[in-house]
This record gives sequence, C-alpha cells and structure tokens, in this order.
Amino acid sequence: MEQVELSEGGQSHDHFTSATVMTDNPGPSMKLNDDKPYASSSTNSGHRSVAIPMARVGRCPPRSAVFKVVTLAITCILFWAALWSVLGEDALPGGNIFAILMLVVIGEVLGFVMEAIHLPALLGMLLTGFLLRNIPCESLQLAGDIHPSWSSTLRSAALVVILLQAGLGLDAAALRRLSLVCVRLCFLPCIAEAVTGAIAAHFILGFPWLWGLMLGFVLGAVTPAVIVPSLMSLQDRGYGTEKGIPTLIIASASCDDVLAISGFGVFLGMAFSTGNIAFSILQGPLELLMGLAYGAIGGATLWYIPQDSQNATSFRFLILSCGGLLAVFGSDLAGFPGAGALGCLTMAFIAGHGWKESKAPVEDMMNYMWLLFEPLLFGLIGAEVLLSDIELSTLGLGLLVLFIGLIARTIVSALAVTRAGFTYKEITFVAVAWLPKATVQAAIGSVALETARGDPAYKHLEVYGIQILTIAVLSIIITAPLGAVLITLLGPRLLQLPTLEQDEGGGPSSHPLVDTEGDNVKCEVE
Repeated sequence: MEQVELSEGGQSHDHFTSATVMTDNPGPSMKLNDDKPYASSSTNSGHRSVAIPMARVGRCPPRSAVFKVVTLAITCILFWAALWSVLGEDALPGGNIFAILMLVVIGEVLGFVMEAIHLPALLGMLLTGFLLRNIPCESLQLAGDIHPSWSSTLRSAALVVILLQAGLGLDAAALRRLSLVCVRLCFLPCIAEAVTGAIAAHFILGFPWLWGLMLGFVLGAVTPAVIVPSLMSLQDRGYGTEKGIPTLIIASASCDDVLAISGFGVFLGMAFSTGNIAFSILQGPLELLMGLAYGAIGGATLWYIPQDSQNATSFRFLILSCGGLLAVFGSDLAGFPGAGALGCLTMAFIAGHGWKESKAPVEDMMNYMWLLFEPLLFGLIGAEVLLSDIELSTLGLGLLVLFIGLIARTIVSALAVTRAGFTYKEITFVAVAWLPKATVQAAIGSVALETARGDPAYKHLEVYGIQILTIAVLSIIITAPLGAVLITLLGPRLLQLPTLEQDEGGGPSSHPLVDTEGDNVKCEVE
C-alpha cells in the first residue's frame, strides 16, 4: 500500500511532480505503470521521493492559445458585469463606462492585429477610436457616448503614465551631453513650422497674419503620446541608446508643446483682444521654469522618502503617480497648463536618477499601468477626430498648408542636430520622429472657433476658426499614424545598436565573448 503526495515543480521544458511514496520495499529506483524507471532517494524508513512527468497527470489549467482567449473573454465579461452591478445604467450600452470598456477591448484586439502584420499596436488603437466615432451607423458610434470631460481626464491621466515611464527611462549622461542640442530641437522646428505655416496660410488661404500664426502654433506641436511609447520601444531594444537619441527626442517633446501652446495663447489674445498680452508672452518661460522647479523638488524629495523598507517600491510608485497627476491636473487648474507635462517628466527623471538600479521595480509597475492606459489614450485620441468637422472646401488647400509646414519642420529638425555627432541616417530618423501630432491639436484646435462663436462681434471670424479646426483634424489623421509607423519601421534601419550588440557591418554581434550561432547562446567569462 502506497501513500503518495504530489506537488508541481518544473523547468523550462520538462515539468514534473514530486511524489513522496511509502512502500515496503525502498530502493534506489522504482517503476510506474509505463515501466519507465524514475530516480528516487531514500529518506526515512519506507519513504522515497520520485519525479513523475506532468504529462502523466495532465496540466491544469490548460495552456493553449484558445484557453488564453477564453480566459480573457471571461475576465472582460465578469469585469463588465461587476461594473454593471455597481454602477447600473452607466455600464449599459449608451453609458460612459460601457463605451470606455468597448474602446479598450476593441483597441487591444486591433492592436494585436496590427502587431501581427508588423505595424505598431497604437495604429489599431487610433483606428478603433476613429471608427467608433465616425462609423455610419449611429447606434455603433460608441465613442460618442463618452462625455468630453471623461475623455479629457482619461487622456491626461494616460499622458501622466507615459511621461512618468519616459522620465524613469531617460539617460542622464546622454541628456547632459546633448543639452544644447535638446534646446535647439525644442525651439527651432516648432518656430520654423509655425512661421512657415502662417506664411502659407496667409497667401494660400487668405488668413490674416494673427490667425495664420495661431494656425502655425497649433500645427507646431508634436505629440508625446505617440512619440514617447514608440521611442521607448526602440530604447528597450537598444536602438540609438549609445548616442542618447531616444532620450534627446523624449526630453525635447514636452518643451516643444510648452512653446506651441504659449505661442498660440499669445496670438489668440491679440486676435480677440482678450487677456494681458505681456503676461501671455511671459507665460511660456514661466511654465518652463515652474515645470522644471516642481520636477526637481519633487524628484529630489523622493530620494529620501520613503526610507528603505519592505514596501518602498509600492510607496515610490504611489507617490510618483500622485505627484505626476498633481503636476498635470494642478497646473491646468492654476492656469499654467504647459508646466504639467514638463514637471511630470522632470520629477520621474530626477527620482529615477537618485534611485539608480532600484528604480527597476517602479518601472515594471508603470509598465503594467501602461497596458491599461495605452488603448485608452490612443482610442480617445482617435475618437477626437470627427469627419463632420472637415470642410471639403478647405481640404485641398489645407493639406497643402500642412505639408509645407511639415517640410519646413523636417529640414530645420535635421539642421538642429547636424553638429551633435550623429550620422546622416540618425539625423534622418530624428527629423522623421519629430512629425507626429495629436494631443495638442485635439486640445486647442477648436479653441479659436469656440472663442469666435462666443461673441457676436466676432461672428465674421468663424470661417477662420473652422479652417483651423479642419487642418488640425487633418494633421492628426495624417501624421499620428504615419509618424508611428515610420518610427517603428525606420528605427531599426537608421539607428545603431550598442557596439557590443552589433558589429561594424551592422550584422549580428561578432564579439569574442558571445557566440550567436545555432539555437543556443554561449557566453564565456574570462
């Protein structure tokens, strides 16, 4: 009579159960029903431990792809049912919660499809939001059920997550080395596109100069929401890290937005004679200083709190997340919206620099948060595009103005980094990576139109507001997916891997300590 206790164990390929057997005939080996010997060892009298392959007892739960899909489906259904039981009608079709949940689920599915055909997942998520807002059948326009305040809040919260994630991943040495290049990349391309766009709008569309400059600064901002995750994906794989190219572009993106938003505010005030023009001019530099100061103080504080403890990682994640939310939402309430993104990025960078290697667990937690917020962010950005906002009469000439501005931006972006020690391929990549637009255009594209409609005295200016909104929408439709695809596809071709991972010919590593032939990787340590 045998008494057997089973417990699962395993290695990378062969899974076993450990069995403790009581038998009257202990020995060095034993056989099971298949007559195969299994090693055993004698412990106490009459007790032996044997290894039984898991294939003999079955796997639980099953690990096939079908069961993974079933698991995800059951999880989503239960999650929705739980929300419905708590929130009631808001979780049913037509409610905010139901629309947001569908946006996330469908966005994840289309993102997976895009990855399967070697395109960035965010392209599928952008497409999800666009389709759920513009599909001809009104009953299927689920994105239209999301309240604008919910959409704005969730997009800002998602932006906080990606900015914190980016700040933790910045390379301090590269940022110090490329500080002057970063300043040039922040200011020169944005100003060049704004001025060129204004000139083109004046002569092609007949815009007054102030309205042309407003349009130019609307178009002059790039979007960290598209640039940062695309660059971080390349950075994680080592592309461009030796020269700090991902760090350069990520750090410049938030400052670029501050300049664009401030410039737009200045010319909006001048066009409508509202607000203090002198203050509007000074607001940009003030927002830069406020963002840097907030980030530096907050990040340095996190060097000392919490003290090393068992829950230090959880507290660091919580404090950093709350600090980022306060930076973005608090700066908006205070009337300095441009300071929030820069403060968020700076705080994460300073904190991570002090934490050194111990920042890795916090980065892992941010990565998990991004899994949820990624489809939310890009789905909501896609949903901001309304085809009904596009004036067909403006379409052709608006596209011409947009492309003229993009050409100027591309040329100046390349010139801004020419003396940074980059190759021609790397300079080309920086210029291409500096194209995507989305968040700023979605946020301020309609402001001029709303201001004109708010006062009967400016009724005659509505036509310019409609044209600015139309071109802003076009810039999102064209540059956000195009920029994401170009960054993803051109990054591995134009950027270099670290010298340890790539030989001079651009092929696999030829380092003597690494053998990459065959199916196994051997490392010899001298």
